[in-house]
Formats: sequence, C-alpha cells, structure tokens
Amino acid sequence: MNTIEKNMLAEIADLHEIPEGAYNIRRNGEAEARNTTANIDIVPKADEDGIDIIIAPGTKRESVHIPVILSQSGLTETVYNDFFIGEGADVTIIAGCGIYNCGDDNSEHSGIHTFHVGKNAKVRYVEKHYGEGDGNGQNVMNPTTVIEVDEGGYMEMETTQIKGVDSTLRKTSAVLAADATLVIHEKLMTHGQQIAETDFTVDMNGAGSSVNLVSRSVAREESQQVFRSVINGNNACTGHSECDAIIMDSASVAAIPEITAHHVDASLIHEAAIGKIAGEQLIKLMTLGLTEQEAEEQIVSGFLK
Repeated sequence: MNTIEKNMLAEIADLHEIPEGAYNIRRNGEAEARNTTANIDIVPKADEDGIDIIIAPGTKRESVHIPVILSQSGLTETVYNDFFIGEGADVTIIAGCGIYNCGDDNSEHSGIHTFHVGKNAKVRYVEKHYGEGDGNGQNVMNPTTVIEVDEGGYMEMETTQIKGVDSTLRKTSAVLAADATLVIHEKLMTHGQQIAETDFTVDMNGAGSSVNLVSRSVAREESQQVFRSVINGNNACTGHSECDAIIMDSASVAAIPEITAHHVDASLIHEAAIGKIAGEQLIKLMTLGLTEQEAEEQIVSGFLK
C-alpha cells in the first residue's frame, strides 16, 4: 500500500499496521491481505463477490477487521459479506470503507452485510465511512446492513460518517427474537452539496426484545439529510428512537420517525429534534477567547462524540 492508502486505513479502522487476529483487507476490488484464527474463519464466496465470516460458538475477546479501500478512480463494486456469530460468542467486528478519488469519474462502494447473531451471543460492530481526493468525481457509499438476533443475543452497532462522502443511502433492517437487544449509534456530518439518507427498520418479534436507536447529525452549507426510522413492536417489548440534528447555513434536514405497536405490552418512544446552534453556547465559548468559527467547531465536535 502507498502512503495515501495507509492513511485511509488508519481513518476507517484505526489501523497503523497489520492487526492481530482475524482480518480481511480489501483494496480496489481485490483481497489485499487475509488471516484467520482457530475460532474465526474467513471464506471467500463462490457465487458472488464477498466473504463469509464464521465465528465459532463460545469465542471470547477476539476481533475481526474487514476494511475496504478504493483508491482507483471510477471503480464501482458491490460486496456481500455474511457474518455467522456462534452461540455464546463475544466479539468485536471493525469494518468501514475509505475512498480516495482524484479523477473525474465517480467511485462507488456498496457493501451488503448480513449478521446472524446466535443465541446469547454478543457483537460490537463498528463501521466508519470516509472519503477524500482532489478530483471532480464523486465518492459514493451505499451500505446495507441486515441483522437477525436470536434469543438472548445482543448487538451494538456504531456507524460514523463525518467527511468526504458525496452521496450515501444507509439502510439497516433488523429482526429480534425473544430477549434480544439491538443498540445503534449513528454519527453523521455532511457539507457542500452532499446528500445522505438513513433508513432504519426494526421488527421486535420476540417477547422481552428491545432496541435503542440514537442518531446525531450535523448538516452544513447546502447539504441535504433525510432520516427515517420504523420500529414495529410485535410482542411485549421496548423500543426507543432518537434523532438529533444541528442544521447550519443553507442545509436541509428531514426526520421521519415511525413507531407501530402490534401488542398491548409493546412500549415504544420516538424523539426528533432539529435546530441551529444556540447563540448562548457560542457566546459562552467566545468569552473564553475562541473565535466564532472555533466555537462552532467545538460545539459540533462535542455533539458528535
């Protein structure tokens, strides 16, 4: 890898060298490096582009890195990755995509990730998207995440996109069995003419299942954001959806939350708030010696933590 690609790898996966444990590093449409362990196997798919990540039951304190880098302008790819997390496992999965586009053609990565979380298994999934480059072509990322959590399973999903992605449609759907838990934290920032759509759908089918969905976003300049969330309580369950957005300049933000109860013991809440940075916050920081721009950056940074 060249210096640019190494920097991209650090941005999306916090990797400054080849990691320990299981990993699959994809570069410009091909596998750059791969490693498996006694408990985690990574198998290329035979019928489509992508891999199967198979985590043995009872696996503890192990991690999997599966970053993707596109540094070739005009490259378009769709990748299908399936994760099979065995019963009682407790693992961390770090994904993400970085695009460096210095040409006139669009570069696009569409990743379809399907998670099969076994009974009483626990998964922390971290996904970062990042783009840069001095070309006229756009950086396009369209991640799709499909989640199935078995009885007593737990999945925590952290998604971050804060720079350089011109267009994105982020779709996540989940089905939860009895006593299953899903926690999602989204952080998103757009600027310029960027467009970002987020679409969450969660079906809580099992008794005692729960979901907590929290989105924080900042829209600057003339960018556009749309947030949609649909939570269906199909049994005795608890669900919470929260969307908070800061709007700046001439940006546009739409929040469209939807909750539906199909069971008398389904307890569902949604919250949505869109607003500008409060003037008193700016004034307070400026009295400490910051310029207005520096104060705005401090507020935005704290909001997205």
